Amino acid sequence: MEILQHIWGSTPEGEGIILYTMRNSRGSEVQLCNIGASIVSVKFADRNGNIEDVALGYKDPLSYIGDGAASGKSVGRVAGRIARGKMVIEGVEYRLEVNNGPNHLHGGSKGFANRYWEGRVETNRVVFSYIAEDMEQGYPGELVVEAVYDFDDENNLEITYLAKSNKTTVVNLTNHLYWNLDGEASGTTILDHELRLNCSQVLEMDSVQIPTGKLLDVKGTALDFTSWRRFGDDIESEFNNIRTYHGYDHCFAVDGWTKNILQEVGELRSHKSGRRVTILSSQPAAVLYTGNWLAGGCPLTKSDKYYDDYAGVAVECQGYSDAVNHPAFPSIELKAEELYCNKIVFKLGTF
Repeated sequence: MEILQHIWGSTPEGEGIILYTMRNSRGSEVQLCNIGASIVSVKFADRNGNIEDVALGYKDPLSYIGDGAASGKSVGRVAGRIARGKMVIEGVEYRLEVNNGPNHLHGGSKGFANRYWEGRVETNRVVFSYIAEDMEQGYPGELVVEAVYDFDDENNLEITYLAKSNKTTVVNLTNHLYWNLDGEASGTTILDHELRLNCSQVLEMDSVQIPTGKLLDVKGTALDFTSWRRFGDDIESEFNNIRTYHGYDHCFAVDGWTKNILQEVGELRSHKSGRRVTILSSQPAAVLYTGNWLAGGCPLTKSDKYYDDYAGVAVECQGYSDAVNHPAFPSIELKAEELYCNKIVFKLGTF
């Protein structure tokens, strides 16, 4: 494994934006940057051996600051939405920024995705670290966070998120990587991509993307990904607000989830390129987002264009949406001095 690093740019405050390149013996490559502990590119071969970048991203490093799409970023302190920006921890109510309609999203406008992380190389891995102050973005507790990236010669990209707080708080971290397995520069959408998920239930959602607390069986619905389903086939379905959301933006419960156990969540594939990504996680849920609002909301891309809606798809392994307000959901509460540890693995290959 070869890891290179160079200065890609600098923040308005003069801090260096570092680009890390991890390259394996197959010629596959993952690039990372320390704004948001982000994945900037993922390059691996299609069925014909052509190596292309399959991750959405931007040309200018400064575009990674404040992008609404959170492309490739590590999002937190709590990924997803918190209803009306309100939560109660140990009997104390906290008010959070309302930055997505009536709700709080992805830790706020100055959440982890838009923060400067310290980066370092540890032998064959890249480690990003960040310290969130007590009450930063409204969350209690000073939180020390690490995002650890490993990439091997078998084309396995592993992300480990670690965190510890000096007060009881809530933590729900994920990576917001958008895939287009035909190539970031292909100009095609992901509507012909297919997905299979080991998820027989999905959270019922209201019109502003907050769970009602009920889980729905997906069998026979437009959200049934228990066998291969093409995104474009039912993306205008009325079921569970798919059409209202302009596409898929739903939280699925992982079948047989057991805390701290890594298991297969599902697989994404493209028949056009022959590429596939198998996804494993230790988290109880996976949020499927088909890039429903990418048009007009993204900076200039790596391929000198602007993304259309559905240019990429994210499968975000994380806790349940709005878990802090639903006691029946798996808890995202982190007690003082306890260690938060969750993993996501992307196994890159062809079929």
